[in-house]
Amino acid sequence: MRVRGTSLWVPAAAALLFAAASTASAQPAPGESTTATSVASVTTFAPSPDGFYRGNYPGSRGGGYLNLVGFLPALVLFFLWVKVAAWVNDDSEGLKVRPIFWNTAMFAAGVPALLMTLVMPSAFVGHLACMFLAGAPLGLYIAERNGRVPPSAQVMTPDHLGKVSRRLLAKIGIRIGSGEQIAADAGPPITFIGKSVTGESAEDRSAQVESSKGYMSARELVYDAIVRRATDVHLEPTEDEFAVRLRIDGVMQPGEAFSTDTGQAVLNVVKVLSAMDITERRKPQDGSFRAEVEGRRIDFRVATQGTGGGEKVSLRILDQGNTPIDLKRLGMRKSVLDPIMATLAQPHGLMIVCGPTGAGKSTTLYAALHTFDRTERNIITIEDPIEYRLGGINQIEIDRGAGQTFATTLRSVLRQDPDVVLVGEIRDAETAEIACQAANTGHLVLSTIHANDTLTALYRLVELGIDTHTVANALSAVVGQRLVRKLCPDCKIPYAVKPEAIERVGLSSQQVRRLFRAQQDANSICETCSGTGYLGRVGVFEVLTVTERIGEMVRERASLPAIRAEARKAGLKSMKEDGLRLAVKGLTSMDELLRVTK
Repeated sequence: MRVRGTSLWVPAAAALLFAAASTASAQPAPGESTTATSVASVTTFAPSPDGFYRGNYPGSRGGGYLNLVGFLPALVLFFLWVKVAAWVNDDSEGLKVRPIFWNTAMFAAGVPALLMTLVMPSAFVGHLACMFLAGAPLGLYIAERNGRVPPSAQVMTPDHLGKVSRRLLAKIGIRIGSGEQIAADAGPPITFIGKSVTGESAEDRSAQVESSKGYMSARELVYDAIVRRATDVHLEPTEDEFAVRLRIDGVMQPGEAFSTDTGQAVLNVVKVLSAMDITERRKPQDGSFRAEVEGRRIDFRVATQGTGGGEKVSLRILDQGNTPIDLKRLGMRKSVLDPIMATLAQPHGLMIVCGPTGAGKSTTLYAALHTFDRTERNIITIEDPIEYRLGGINQIEIDRGAGQTFATTLRSVLRQDPDVVLVGEIRDAETAEIACQAANTGHLVLSTIHANDTLTALYRLVELGIDTHTVANALSAVVGQRLVRKLCPDCKIPYAVKPEAIERVGLSSQQVRRLFRAQQDANSICETCSGTGYLGRVGVFEVLTVTERIGEMVRERASLPAIRAEARKAGLKSMKEDGLRLAVKGLTSMDELLRVTK
């Protein structure tokens, strides 16, 4: 027999013989019904060698039709896929790494992968196929996102897997690796101490954030700011990320930004530590917390503010270990230091330090307090808030919410028999009036006021409505100051200057032939100053001593130019003139000096 040219005669012959044999065996015996024979031939089967049973297990009488050995791994793979897909969604949106594309890819690969693990004849093969199919887009996404983040933020790398393994083992008491690895896995050496409130200790509040998502990122942010000598940290939400900016040496510098999710988690950690309401995102809030870094105590003043892009937070860093112990460490020249020391030696009077915000006024007053013998004098401070804790001194923090202001607190303090009173700031006429009265009644009063220079500060008191006779009798000296950045000693560059430029600022071209400036070569970054060209700050000062003649001119309401001329005769030198000596010595640049003092 041939079918379409193919020789099939052997199978065909076998089929015909089998059919004939079947027909012969199916013929009824004499007297037997044909119908009965047909039914018997259909319903008769060979016996099962293993015995017949219902379900998954031999010997069962029914039930157990779900194969748990194969189904439980499928269930685990399903929840694992849900968890991984959620992470890809959050991570891609936070990093702006094509979130729509990768969400679609995860779904398109995950659904058939899960179906495959259910329909494959072999459960083991189905599970392997599911993991490979669903894991393909995950691996591609990780490769793309790791290319956009710094090495410390990359995942599934050998370093990342090692850290995760060591942390998990450390939780059960198994420590693997060197001391440096264990310390690195634990994060930077900083411990947060939350603000204690009624009914909750600082330890309880600190424990609330230790297991939160942004805890490690918050520790790294704060530690990095302290290492870089920052005085302020700003965490600002934008459309794509949370920007980080640090104020270093008085100038804002960018930091490493966070993704939106991580930035929000860090902000919540800071708010919990500061005893703020984390559900309130529009109204401004204030708080504080502390930290311990390598044996040093660091205080943080925290303020939040709602913006168009979301809620931002700023942290003022107050390092208790950086408080100057005396005025000489502030870099004052002798002609500035001597009149200040003479004023502090008086039994009574009013000394005011003026300058804009961030000029170091409070630092100067704290250094002045170190000149007194605290065992022989009763020293009381009134601050908002207390920035540095000083031993042997009674420090009072005002509470505006309870109606406690500088003026009301100063009235009560004067009944405590003080020798020296420090008022954090003169903001209104009432505080200025009480401070002047205290100075005229046998107390030495130190305070600050916002003004550009010493003469402006003098007239600021008059503008507040204080009687000119009271001001003239109470005021002993006014100190004006600014902070200028110091040139980095490792990368500052000398340059020759034109004689007319030197003479224009009041210097002799015969004595000064060169000055210094910051390095501006972008291809050569100094490791000491991180390429900024500056390292640290130093003060420039001017001191107006209120002599009898200047006092008379104040009582007579003389003009500001007239008082300035008299002060110049008495030896007043401006902050710009004081800064010129620093520029000549190579401590700062002319550009920096003009930026701060003009």
